[in-house]
Amino acid sequence: MHGQAENSGPGGYAAARLRLLNEKARSGPPRRSALAGLTDDWLAGLFAAGAPGARGVSLVAVGGYGRAELSPRSDLDLLLLHDGSATGAVSALADRLWYPVWDLGLALDHSVRTPAEARRTAGEDLKVQLGLLDARHIAGDLGLTTALRTTVLADWRNQAPKRLPALRELCEERAARQGELQYLLEPDLKEARGGLRDVTALRAVAASWLADAPREGLAEARSGLLDVRDALHLTTGRATDRLALQEQDQVAAELGVLDADALLRQVYEAARVIAYAGDVTWREVGRVLRSRSVRPRLRAMLGGGKPAPERSPLAEGVVEHDGEVVLARAARPDRDPVLPLRAAAAAAQAGLPLNLHAVRRMAAGARALPSPWPAEARQQLLTLLGSGRPTVDVWEALEAEGLISLLLPDWDRVRCRPQRNAVHLWTVDRHLIETAVRASAFTRRVSRPDLLLIAALLHDIGKGWPGDHSVAGEVIARDVAARIGFDPADVTVVATLVRHHLLLVETATRRDLDDPATVRSVAEAVGSPGTLELLHALTEADALATGPAAWSSWRAALVADLVKRVSAVLAGQTPPDPEEALPTAQHERLALEAVATGAPVLSLRAQTEPAAEPSDDPEPLGVELLIAVPEQAGVLPAVAGVLAMHRLTVRTAELRSLDLPDGVDGSVLLLDWRVAAEYGSLPQAARLRADLVRALDGSLDISARLAERDAAYPRRRGVVAPPPRVTVAPAASRHATVIEVRAQDAPGLLFRIGRALEDAAVRVRSAHVSTLGANAVDAFYVTQEQGVPLPGEEAVAVARKLEEALRA
Repeated sequence: MHGQAENSGPGGYAAARLRLLNEKARSGPPRRSALAGLTDDWLAGLFAAGAPGARGVSLVAVGGYGRAELSPRSDLDLLLLHDGSATGAVSALADRLWYPVWDLGLALDHSVRTPAEARRTAGEDLKVQLGLLDARHIAGDLGLTTALRTTVLADWRNQAPKRLPALRELCEERAARQGELQYLLEPDLKEARGGLRDVTALRAVAASWLADAPREGLAEARSGLLDVRDALHLTTGRATDRLALQEQDQVAAELGVLDADALLRQVYEAARVIAYAGDVTWREVGRVLRSRSVRPRLRAMLGGGKPAPERSPLAEGVVEHDGEVVLARAARPDRDPVLPLRAAAAAAQAGLPLNLHAVRRMAAGARALPSPWPAEARQQLLTLLGSGRPTVDVWEALEAEGLISLLLPDWDRVRCRPQRNAVHLWTVDRHLIETAVRASAFTRRVSRPDLLLIAALLHDIGKGWPGDHSVAGEVIARDVAARIGFDPADVTVVATLVRHHLLLVETATRRDLDDPATVRSVAEAVGSPGTLELLHALTEADALATGPAAWSSWRAALVADLVKRVSAVLAGQTPPDPEEALPTAQHERLALEAVATGAPVLSLRAQTEPAAEPSDDPEPLGVELLIAVPEQAGVLPAVAGVLAMHRLTVRTAELRSLDLPDGVDGSVLLLDWRVAAEYGSLPQAARLRADLVRALDGSLDISARLAERDAAYPRRRGVVAPPPRVTVAPAASRHATVIEVRAQDAPGLLFRIGRALEDAAVRVRSAHVSTLGANAVDAFYVTQEQGVPLPGEEAVAVARKLEEALRA
């Protein structure tokens, strides 16, 4: 067929082209290749007729045509290359080539240059150079074309350290202008981020030999976008790359896809693969270029080769290496099912990317977590979700290698699912992550940030199922929360939040708030003040993650008014008094030993693995640490400081004064804590006790020791946490003033709180500390020295001083 087209002139080519495009049996890469071959034959015939036996001139395809990727309405990118010996003849030949193309109505991008001119233009114009990297000989002097290809590639590799940053800048400018292909309802398949232009850029990076893109799935993603563009050209009859809403059903039918939504999901999947490959590749380019720029200076300074980058521990089995999060050498993904979540949480908290090979190694050895999850897995997921903006990139890295689907199988139904609503900026899955990002900024507003973050992740999970997504989502959320390891009461709260995540905003904007029935119905649905607090924060996070049109000061004011009214209805519920808890026999034994010895007594007991069957009791985490100490000033900061020195993370803690049996003089403080090592093994109880004794008698300067450690290991630039918040809980206890602290968990945080309370000259009667993901939520029951609650103004002043100390 090709030869026939070559001999039959423009009319023969046009007919052959039409027949090819109408062949339903041939589509995709075979049709694009055949169309390029048909066009090659026709142009070669025109060239031969215009320059029989010509030497020193050749016809070259560049750009997409050079890659033999001709869609039905693609431009023909052509270069007429000549050695400069016969300018007049070359000009006449150009006319013999270009006019037949124009006569057929085909778009043409053409140029006539000598090799020197082509090389100079490529050096001045990056887009020209990119096109020449795909140069392919069609007709004429093959040696001329080959020499140009060799020269252009050599120039590109030699100039890559300067040209690649410019190419990256072009990609970023285009992304800012066109948006992200994987989220747009009317995407530009070529220009948007994750589109065909980005694949071309990745090919150029590979040609530089400096770095290469992850190849798994990349060719299929590129081919998939080209198939969609082919169908778009055929159904519209136009050379367009924008997949408009009104054309999506036709394009889907042309491709044999179920419907427009299924089409968009395919496009989004492909774009996600390409965008992620671009992120990884450009990060590697930056690393290589930085290494090259630093190496000469290091050689000059050290007189040797390049030193190996340091490996700084982040968590058990996870280290930072050369600006990325990688696995420790001793890490065993096949034996550590929590490792992917631990690595992800560490990366997000540090604001660092997950190394591609580390993610792939974890994916290769990953196995499903038991149900319910180990407590550490739940905590690491919460830390990841609460890390703010860095969560997005880390989540995408896990998702690219299938780890999210392994952890949360229900995620597949919302993955890349479009939302045909102009208010929504994101696909369903990205919206859920964006909601968690927004919710992470509200963790100081709620007493259970862990439930807020999980509800944010799951609130739209029902959109992958038919019917009301809130109703379907409630069922899924209940199952997921139980699998993750929340106790039945918390599972019920999460399910309620998912079921009613639209309740507040819809009621506030569509119902009469002065109608008592309206407020009562919301109160009945929510059930408790704690759930209402969570629902309020989730409502705002959901709206902000949807888009600018979904939230306004007006909506915020209406919702706040509704929450205030519902809160008043629910105000009759009061929490149990924490001071009424009875001591156990072990607590009394430790207390009596502490009185007898006049010194601290410690019990350090490792927790067993969680039971296979769910239990009604919350699952313990880490190691149980019991401390009984004769009551005295400074116990809380002393214990917290010693634990921080030994790199023990406090997960939960309680401190209270114990009543001793009749006939036993003295007073004892009991501390019942759950702690875990940041990494490595636990210290011996004897060492903890010795340091605690020194801390209490003043011979151990904890502040200085912690300051030395902070100076030796400066904090990495990572997630920017919301500022701490300290409040006085109104009417929370008849016996004491309750001061609530909500802050970012960090080594030494509890020590700083305890020291600030000591400085404020208040007595801590009891403390209830919990670490939920990356968030610390602490309640301190304090009194004056006489044992009575603080007056209102004094309580506010103490809270203010504590907040100032934590912000310092």
